[in-house]
Amino acid sequence: MLKAALRQWRLQSVNEQNNKTGRRPFFKSGGAAKKPAKASAAKPAVTSAKSAPAPKTKAQNRPAKSAQNAPKAKDAGLYAKLDTAKTEVLEVLEESILGRPKKQNSGRAKGGAKKEPRESRRTPLRIIPLGGLLEIGKNMTMYECGNDAFIVDCGLAFPDEEMPGVDVVIPDFTYVERNKDKIRGVMITHGHEDHIGGIPYLLKTVNLPIYGTKLTLGLVEGKLKEHGLLGKAKLNVVKPRDVVKVGCMSVEFIHVNHSIADACALAIHTPAGVVVQTGDFKVDYTPIENEIIDLARFGELGSRGVLALLADSTNSERPGSSETESKVGESFDPLFKRAEKQRIIIATFASNIHRVQQIVNAAVRYQRKIAVSGRSMINVVGKAVELGYLTIPEGILIDIDMLPRYRDDQIVLITTGSQGEPMSALSRMAMGDHRKVSISSRDFIIISANPIPGNEKTVNRVVNELMRLGADVIYEKMYEVHVSGHACQDEQKLMMALTRPKFFIPVHGEYKHLKKHAETALSMGIPKDHIILPELGKIIELDGVDAKFAGSVPAGKVMVDGLGVGDVGSIVLRDRRHLSEDGLLVIVATIDRATGQVVSGPDVVSRGFVYVREAEDMMNEVRKIASDVLDSCRERNIKEWGTIKTKVKDAVSDFLFHKTKRSPMILPVIQEI
Repeated sequence: MLKAALRQWRLQSVNEQNNKTGRRPFFKSGGAAKKPAKASAAKPAVTSAKSAPAPKTKAQNRPAKSAQNAPKAKDAGLYAKLDTAKTEVLEVLEESILGRPKKQNSGRAKGGAKKEPRESRRTPLRIIPLGGLLEIGKNMTMYECGNDAFIVDCGLAFPDEEMPGVDVVIPDFTYVERNKDKIRGVMITHGHEDHIGGIPYLLKTVNLPIYGTKLTLGLVEGKLKEHGLLGKAKLNVVKPRDVVKVGCMSVEFIHVNHSIADACALAIHTPAGVVVQTGDFKVDYTPIENEIIDLARFGELGSRGVLALLADSTNSERPGSSETESKVGESFDPLFKRAEKQRIIIATFASNIHRVQQIVNAAVRYQRKIAVSGRSMINVVGKAVELGYLTIPEGILIDIDMLPRYRDDQIVLITTGSQGEPMSALSRMAMGDHRKVSISSRDFIIISANPIPGNEKTVNRVVNELMRLGADVIYEKMYEVHVSGHACQDEQKLMMALTRPKFFIPVHGEYKHLKKHAETALSMGIPKDHIILPELGKIIELDGVDAKFAGSVPAGKVMVDGLGVGDVGSIVLRDRRHLSEDGLLVIVATIDRATGQVVSGPDVVSRGFVYVREAEDMMNEVRKIASDVLDSCRERNIKEWGTIKTKVKDAVSDFLFHKTKRSPMILPVIQEI
C-alpha cells in the first residue's frame, strides 16, 4: 500500500508541475509535431543581420518529438521539473521505502560537473586559400559548401627582383574557372590593391557579382573602367551588419578599423558553423571616421559559438597594440612649423584616405593650398571627395599646373611613391624626370609610410636622390609620421578572446608571420591540434567536429606583363634573368642548302656580354670556332638545323666560359639558300 501511495504521489506531483508550465500530463497522448516546411532555394540577397536567419543545421530541421514519446515519470529528466523540496522528499522516500539509490541530477556527472553536449557532424565546409599565404599580397580565399561557393577578395602583388619585366602578379584562377557554375559572388573586405587589384582579371575570366561597401566598390569601379569592364560588372553596395545570402551560406559584413575607410570583416554562417574572417584590421579607439571596430558583434558571435577564426597575421611579430591614426595628425603640426618657408611634399599610400584627411586639416590650419600628384592619388582623392569620405574646404584644392602661381610656403603637395616605386611621382621627382615638379633645397619632404618588406632598397634609393638635390627628407620612425593599419599581438589576442573560436587559422602573411600568430593562439589556450597552418591551394575541411586537409587544387602565381596574362612563365623568367646576368651572343650564318657550304658568316652580335670593339680578338675566335663546327657538320653530312645549332652553341659556350668564366645566352641563327 505504501509503495502504491508513493507512486500515486509522484504521478500527481509531475502533473501539477506540467500544469504550471502548460505541458500536457505525461500519461495523456498528444499529437505529433508537424514537420517544418522545406525551404526553397533563393538567389543571393542582401538583408540586415537582424532579419537574416542563420542557416539551419540538420539537428534544427528534425521534427520535434511527439508527446507520446515523452519520457516516463521514472526517467531522471522529469525529476528536474519537480519543486526542489518535493524532489528531496521523493528521493529520501525512494531510498528508504523502495530500496532505490538516490539518482544524480539530470545533465550532470558525478561530482556535479555538467556533461558536455554530444557534438554532431554537419555538412562540411571547405576553405580553399588561393592567395595571400606565405607572401604579402594577392589575397584570395574560396569557400564551398554543398553546391554553393563564393570568393573573399581578389588582390594582386607587385613583382620582386626575381621577376624582371613583370608588371603585377595575380592569383591562379584555374580552380575558379572549373567551378564557376556554383560560385555565387565575390565578397570584398576593403579597397587596398592586395585585395581588389585582381578583380578586373577575374571578371575577364568569370563574370561574378561583387559585394562591398560604398568606398570599396568606388575604387573597384575605377579599375574596371580602365579595363573596359564597368558596363558588364554587377556591383552590389552593402553596409556593416548587412547579410548576403549565398545558397546554403550567408555572409555578414562587420565594421573594422584599418588604414582605409569602409573596411569590413566577414562572419560566414554555414551549416557547419560560423567562420569569422577578419580581413585586414586593427583596434583603433579614436579613429578618424569616429566609428570604432564593432567589438560588440564579435563578442555576440563568440558567445553563440565560432567554428573557426581566420585572422590577419601581418603584425603578428609586434607586441602590444598598434598606434591610433590620430597620432599621425598630431605629428604633422611640429613638422609644418619646422618647414616654415619651404614647400611641403608628403608621400603616402593613395588609399589611406584617413591620412590624406589629416594632411588636409593641417594644411588648412597653416593656410596652405593642396595639390595632388600621381595617377592613383588623383583617382582616389577624387572618388573619396565624390562619395563624402574626404572633406576638403572650398578653395583649398588646386591643380598641379597652378603651383608656380604660389609661394613655396603656401603649398602642400600630396603624392604617391612612398614605397619607392620606379614609375611613381616621387621617384620621378627624385630622378629629375617629373614634368611639373623640380626638387630643390626649398622642399621639405615627408614620407608618411613604412617600407613594405622587400621595398627597403628602393625607398632608400629615392631618399638618397632627394637629399642629393638638397631637400630636407623626413622618413625616420622617430617622427611618428606613420602608424600601421594591422593588428599587433594584443589586438590579435582581443579578437581571439571575443570570438572564442574552436579552430584557429592564421592568414595574410609570410610563413614567419603565420607561425608567430599560431604561437599567440596557443598562449590564449587554443589547443595545438586546433591551430591550422594553411598552405596555398590545400583544402581545409570543417564539419563542426573536426578540421582536416582534404586534398589540393591548382594555386600559385600568374604574371601580367603588359597586355599578356599568364604568357610569362618560369622558363621566360629564367631566360630574362639569364640575359640580365650574363647577356646575349647571337651567331648568324648562311649555308648552301645543297652542299652545306658556309656562304656567309658566321657573324657575331653581342648584347650585354662584352663590348665588341674592345674584345675583337675574342669575337674572332668565336667566329672561327663556329665556322669549324659548321664545316664539321658538312663533312659528316649533318643537315638537321636543330643538331647544327646545338653543336655551335655547345662549342662556343665552352670556349667563352673557359675564357671569361661567364655563360651568356648563345643564340645561333642558321639560314639556308
